[in-house]
Amino acid sequence: MALPLSKTCIPVWLQLLGSLDAMLDNAAAHATAKKINPDALLQARLYPDMFPLLKQVQLVSDFAKGPATRLAGIEPPKWADDEKTFDDLKNRISRTVHLLHGIDLAAIDAGETRDIYFNVGPMAKVMKGTDYLQHFALPNFYFHHVTSYAILRHNGVEVGKRDFMGNIPGF
Repeated sequence: MALPLSKTCIPVWLQLLGSLDAMLDNAAAHATAKKINPDALLQARLYPDMFPLLKQVQLVSDFAKGPATRLAGIEPPKWADDEKTFDDLKNRISRTVHLLHGIDLAAIDAGETRDIYFNVGPMAKVMKGTDYLQHFALPNFYFHHVTSYAILRHNGVEVGKRDFMGNIPGF
């Protein structure tokens, strides 16, 4: 029996969005304790050609809300990427969680063989639902979540693997 798409993604997205929210709390507390301008952390990046933390968090949100809605056959909401503070980013995460809780799981599961249309930069792409989730959406979500964690850790925020993982059901 195949695992339904909704069980493959929604619980993981909710878990890791929760962990990212908590890591942002740690980052804000770190900035206050060390008398660091929060913008220094929000604009921190691992390498000059990579996105800063602020954009990484926006992309974590995007790679949960976009795939969830596309798989459910719904047009993804367009949110302005206008966050500037830790609180703004936490609000975005909260909106993403709220959106995920409101999507019909059966509609996501029905997206298994649906053609999913999306853009990668200027290129229009189409993939079947299962392939889209497994080979594009989830890897991108994980990449931006890991990179957010790595930026914080690299900048001295005391976060570890347990913080990265968040609340694991059954632990």
